[in-house]
Amino acid sequence: LGTTLPAESPVAWSSFQTGCNPGKHRIFDFLVPDRRVMRPQLCSRIGSPGRVLRLGKYRIPLGKPRSSSGRRSKPFWQILGEYGVFSSILRVPLTFPPEPFDGVLLAGTCLPDLKGSQGTYFYYTSDPRERDRELTSGVQLPLQLTKGGARGSLSGPDNPLVENGQRELTVDFELHLAGSPAGAAELSIGRRRWLLRLGEYSPWIRLVFKPGLGIKLRGLCRFLLLEAHPHLRLYITPLQLDPERPALPISHPSIYSTYLAKSRDVFATLGVAEDTSALNEGVIDEDAFLSQCQLIHEEREQMFFDALNKTPRGAVVCVFDITDRVQHMFLRCMDGDRHPANRGREWQRHRHVVRDLYCQMDELLGRVLDRIGDDELLMVMSDHGFKQFRRGVNLNTWLRRKG
Repeated sequence: LGTTLPAESPVAWSSFQTGCNPGKHRIFDFLVPDRRVMRPQLCSRIGSPGRVLRLGKYRIPLGKPRSSSGRRSKPFWQILGEYGVFSSILRVPLTFPPEPFDGVLLAGTCLPDLKGSQGTYFYYTSDPRERDRELTSGVQLPLQLTKGGARGSLSGPDNPLVENGQRELTVDFELHLAGSPAGAAELSIGRRRWLLRLGEYSPWIRLVFKPGLGIKLRGLCRFLLLEAHPHLRLYITPLQLDPERPALPISHPSIYSTYLAKSRDVFATLGVAEDTSALNEGVIDEDAFLSQCQLIHEEREQMFFDALNKTPRGAVVCVFDITDRVQHMFLRCMDGDRHPANRGREWQRHRHVVRDLYCQMDELLGRVLDRIGDDELLMVMSDHGFKQFRRGVNLNTWLRRKG
């Protein structure tokens, strides 16, 4: 099978879901034009609640935010449900917001982070030489040095209850170097403590943001200590929606994400959880990115095999994103010195990353074959392939320069 025209992931995945061409399902890109303000917006849109109650300085939403996937046609699992066939759908792109059907679904690409973005990471440094560093997809925040370490503030979502004044909610944290092992720091948030080791991700850490009136917005993130001496440098992943108590619907039924979190552990929920932007902008290195990808992949495997065990009859669909993310970032390493992105960079150590990943996925495929019976059908597919390219043309940039 060939891919779609245009050959883009959202188009291909929408055609996979519906069996329709883009002229029918109406998804042509990740972005669609908002003609009211003449700006692009995501095809999966999140709006404001229809009504609000004004009470002093507070604006209390009366209802949930209105959201739409933008897709016009019906996905095949809805049709299966109409004929009494149960389906388990895991992380298929463009399934946010989740739609009701006879089955369970965990949404994928286009699911935002707690700030409402498609992935805003955080970078902290005490190095004065980096004060003017510009980040496109992340936020650089200062660390205030203390006698035994440093303290900082993590910026969360805007306060949805306040119309004027301070809107951004924050959570404070401290890093303690004194008394910690060499190359490590103790992280404290309130009364909770974790040991951060250099170059190792923390477990998922739950955060609670309190806008007022007893409301709590819950999120997750991982901390990565990048440097402890002579300067402190810290990376924090984008704030994931807490799957146990998400601020937005991320699954169908809504309790399904809670079940997954309670039966295994909390997990990444952001549509594109592997932080390619932090790698592209030089905040984390290749090893940190690969480690992050593997942590997310392990979560996905657990969900998938749980769905296989819980779905004795019907369809199980799971998207493993790791092959896409790793090839986007490391296919250049197979091209050696010929690739312009490798000039002045160390690439030899990662030359076989893509090959090794396919060996890993082949091993996963073997485990799946061992689990299913002879009368069960297994299909393996992708939305697109990969090929080297050493130059490109940005049409939007060209059009802008031409006026």
